Amino acid sequence: MSKSSGAERALEAVLFASRWLMAPFYLGLVVALVALMCVFVHELITHVPDILVLNETEVIIWTLSLIDLSLAGNLLLMVIFAGYENFVSKIDTEGHPDRPDWMGKIDFSGMKLKLIGAIVAISAIHLLKAFISIHDYEYNELVMLVVIHMAFVASGVLLALMDYISGKAAH
Repeated sequence: MSKSSGAERALEAVLFASRWLMAPFYLGLVVALVALMCVFVHELITHVPDILVLNETEVIIWTLSLIDLSLAGNLLLMVIFAGYENFVSKIDTEGHPDRPDWMGKIDFSGMKLKLIGAIVAISAIHLLKAFISIHDYEYNELVMLVVIHMAFVASGVLLALMDYISGKAAH
């Protein structure tokens, strides 16, 4: 076994420390999470006073919008936690009663699948909202929404299949 030179150790130390350059990206995603929360609160504030005069379709579309924002927030939170823990540093929350069970257990592959799963769910909500208010859309717009949704579904299936195949190859 040969010893590493001082220059090699210094270079490796700099490369290892460079992972901290990702930290501002995750802080930026926290800002995006705050922005989503502001939009969510705005939706609540603007629609709750009218709740008794909204018709059933309007309530369903409003509810789907809130669910959509919630899913996007969950997605952001998952990317922030998993990305930070996978690429920057472990988050020291051991023993904290509110620590999510999945924290520290999602690898990059799992994060990709959860990400595409959330995107498919968000796309499905947009598609459902379009179908509920179908009279507001042109035929071509609806076709494009379905095509885009199916592209997300196909991407998710292909990513899962690739992970399955690579997992089988590793064993």
